[in-house]
Amino acid sequence: MDSILSIRDLWSLDSTVTFLNHGSFGACPKQVLEFQQRLRSQIEQEPLRFFGREWEPLLDDARSKLAAFVGADVQDLVFVPNATTGVNSVLRSLTFSPEDEILTTNHEYNACRNALDFIASRTGARVVVAKVPFPIDSPQQVIAAVIERVSPKTRLALLDHVTSQTGLIFPIQELGKELQQRGVDTLVDGAHAPGMIPLDLREIGATYYTGNCHKWLCAPKGAAFFYVRRDKQSEIRPLTISHGTNSPRTDKTRFQLEFDWTGTDDPTAYMCVPEAIAFMGSLLPGGWKELRQQNHQLVLQGRRLLCEALEVQPPCPEEMIGSMAVVPMPAILENRDFMSIHDELFDKFGIQVQVMPWQEKPRLLVRISAQIYNTLEQYEYLAKVLKGLCC
Repeated sequence: MDSILSIRDLWSLDSTVTFLNHGSFGACPKQVLEFQQRLRSQIEQEPLRFFGREWEPLLDDARSKLAAFVGADVQDLVFVPNATTGVNSVLRSLTFSPEDEILTTNHEYNACRNALDFIASRTGARVVVAKVPFPIDSPQQVIAAVIERVSPKTRLALLDHVTSQTGLIFPIQELGKELQQRGVDTLVDGAHAPGMIPLDLREIGATYYTGNCHKWLCAPKGAAFFYVRRDKQSEIRPLTISHGTNSPRTDKTRFQLEFDWTGTDDPTAYMCVPEAIAFMGSLLPGGWKELRQQNHQLVLQGRRLLCEALEVQPPCPEEMIGSMAVVPMPAILENRDFMSIHDELFDKFGIQVQVMPWQEKPRLLVRISAQIYNTLEQYEYLAKVLKGLCC
């Protein structure tokens, strides 16, 4: 591409907004959205033909290409609308009792923590929270904090691959091995991982893994995947039970038959995943590897600018960052409501960035994202505005 401006033009993003929050919902390129619209037109031209003949080959092709991208066998992968659905599918399928413990961390995404609490209230199981420090010095602190809370009652561990609030990459592969040695299954919420960091689900070895395609893969909203280890697939059911339950077909596993069809909906977001993978991989000569490296370096530069402007220390080592970075707000802003700061940044300065509360000091965090359409000047502008707020 000739310049960052030509890159930005590939998206529909508002040119008047300094958009530094790709991490929350992603942003889908125009070319991928146009591909989706062609698929939608194909549906409406002949709905019965599409769902009777064309839908399944398109879905299978998308699954095959996604499986290659995330390092999984095709038969172990299904599509779901979002990672939260994948997490809920596991929690609602397994049988828990008052003697069981479900382990998670204090960095767990709120929606999935709510799902844990719901299951605990229904079954009597106990939710155990490992306190991972933040700020943090090394990935080993994550492993130590989690393993310390494992007990003979621990049945399942729900862990983020990339934490939403703090932007940390957890050492999921090492954690999974340690937990497996102790007889604990792992459910990995990989909402931010696909497209941000290299993925090989075979190497990771999680029992269950779910990840969004609409974030860093830049697929349309409503595209995510759900992986279940083959020996566990018979236990896991979709949240909606439909025709696959008693299908006489033997060419696919019950796992795929049930999850592939959960009622009539718009499946085009799933079918656009290969288009998104190909499109994003074509933007730089080095493909996805160069894209991930560029985004990583850009967010580190942005973090450095913010830390200098706010006179705060980086809260984690660079190795624990992908394409999102969190910076603590200075103590002078601690008494302000996080939404009031977010709204002021957007309404007065046209900056869209994530501002979040934290459980301990630092009480407020600002989280920046880096995607290929972002520029260093945007982080310089944010740093200047935040410094002004502190004054």
